[in-house]
Amino acid sequence: MKNFDKGTVVRTVLLFIALINQTLIMFGKAALPVTEDQVNTLADTLYLAGSTVFTIITSLVAWWKHNYVTNKGKLQKEVLKQKGLTK
Repeated sequence: MKNFDKGTVVRTVLLFIALINQTLIMFGKAALPVTEDQVNTLADTLYLAGSTVFTIITSLVAWWKHNYVTNKGKLQKEVLKQKGLTK
């Protein structure tokens, strides 16, 4: 982990949390231990929507960062290639 900066580690951890949470939801398991009697339909819907939004946002941030998708990023990649610092 010495080669990773703090931002990379945080984004990766959040991405894994989001993906695990979304997988649990897909299989009908609640990440929070609540029974159906304790939660009404609105709260259940809000939880599902919030989990989905969290997964989408963390996935996009993890993908966007350091993947050279902007013009500036593409230029950075070219400079790294010229210096022999990337494939």
